[in-house]
Amino acid sequence: MGRKKALAKAEKKILITGGTGFLGAEIVRQMLGAGQKNLRVMASSVPAWMTDDGVEPLTGSITDREVVADAVRNVSVVFHLAGKVSRDNDDAAAMNRVHVEGTRILCEAANEAGVQTMILASSSGTIAVSEDEQMIDESFPPPVDIISRWAYYASKYYQERTALENFDGKGQKLVIMNPTLLLGPGDERLSSTKIVLDFLGRKIPYCPSGGLSIVDTRDVAAAFMNAPEKGRHREKYLMGSLNLSFKDLFGRLERLTGVSAPRMQVPKKIAIAGAGIIDSVFRNWNRASPVETGEVEQAEHFWYLNSSKATEELGFSPRDPQETLNDTINYLRENFLGEAVFR
Repeated sequence: MGRKKALAKAEKKILITGGTGFLGAEIVRQMLGAGQKNLRVMASSVPAWMTDDGVEPLTGSITDREVVADAVRNVSVVFHLAGKVSRDNDDAAAMNRVHVEGTRILCEAANEAGVQTMILASSSGTIAVSEDEQMIDESFPPPVDIISRWAYYASKYYQERTALENFDGKGQKLVIMNPTLLLGPGDERLSSTKIVLDFLGRKIPYCPSGGLSIVDTRDVAAAFMNAPEKGRHREKYLMGSLNLSFKDLFGRLERLTGVSAPRMQVPKKIAIAGAGIIDSVFRNWNRASPVETGEVEQAEHFWYLNSSKATEELGFSPRDPQETLNDTINYLRENFLGEAVFR
């Protein structure tokens, strides 16, 4: 009887929603590399390299109740990464539908199917953002007055609340993961590394006065894999490897690439007001604006964080940021700037 129970437990699936995105695909790679055989990936489409390695594909939307019910069947752990990334507040409804409604649907289906553990991929931006250079950890209250200005971070904040309210049954575990800006190779959709590509393409006109935090997606994926066993129920975990101003980031990129960093600096209020005027003019012309007001506003804030909790509890171990930046640059040059053509 004991052997049968152990076999039944071993046959339970691990579900990864959004498993084809930047972070999701890296988690799949690392799980396969560790010998995991019972993976199910839910996405709009699943690449051949995953199915060739034995991943069970399930195509569909996180907002489709029937698809989600199929996805969680015979599942022990859910890694919930399905999402929509946009800095445009006009996409608020779409992001709320995916992040909030989709998470509610998933939690309800997971409860019904008896899923015991959910690892939720959120963002450091639901807590670690300020108007000065504070080093924020998980004990800080969410800065709702700031994140409510930007639809993406607001939707992620309410996604966390939705999960906390709907996945809290007896014996269940919900762990919330809050990585900062993900860099490294493999960002096929430019969901996170576009800032480096814009730098390489000399598309950043000035140096913002704010600061950000970066982290390697490979190191975050490793921490995600530890979360089901080591993470604590209803706890948040911030993950970043380096906090630095935009001036320092651009200086590092200049030294690594030979591309000149933007020198012009503009006072915060003028930068935000100017972006708003430009955006308004282009909208009146029914044309796409060359600047996004939300991006300019975000770049004038500070996204600094302390990752000690993730390091101590999840074994989060970030590599040298120089390696991350180098690998990001090489990947973007080969895959988006055509340099591989000349090899």
